[in-house]
Amino acid sequence: QVQLVESGGGLVQAGGSLRLSCAASGRIFIRSAMGWFRQAPGKEREFVAAINWSGGSTYYAESVKGRFTISRDNAKNTVYLQMNSLVPEDTAVYYCATGMRATISRPELYDNWGRGTQVTVSS
Repeated sequence: QVQLVESGGGLVQAGGSLRLSCAASGRIFIRSAMGWFRQAPGKEREFVAAINWSGGSTYYAESVKGRFTISRDNAKNTVYLQMNSLVPEDTAVYYCATGMRATISRPELYDNWGRGTQVTVSS
């Protein structure tokens, strides 16, 4: 079992940046792909980015490609999401989760979810 705790969310103006962190406890972290998802009010949870266990492969939703960067530090059991050029449409609760493969974008195929961190982008 892995416990995940997200942090780093907040209120930022359009065009600004935030860096989210997801701290994991449990030995399974180093063997897991990690994903970031987000859920806006009234919408389905959607895939944002994923990274494989070594950090060598990353995948992004089209809506964030070129603006967001996922990375991980296995020595610190932490995965990051650097978000630049934020737009109001990025407003959502952001979650991290463990998965079998980083190529998977369906949230129902991920397990071990954190509680999320709120990101609000003002126009």
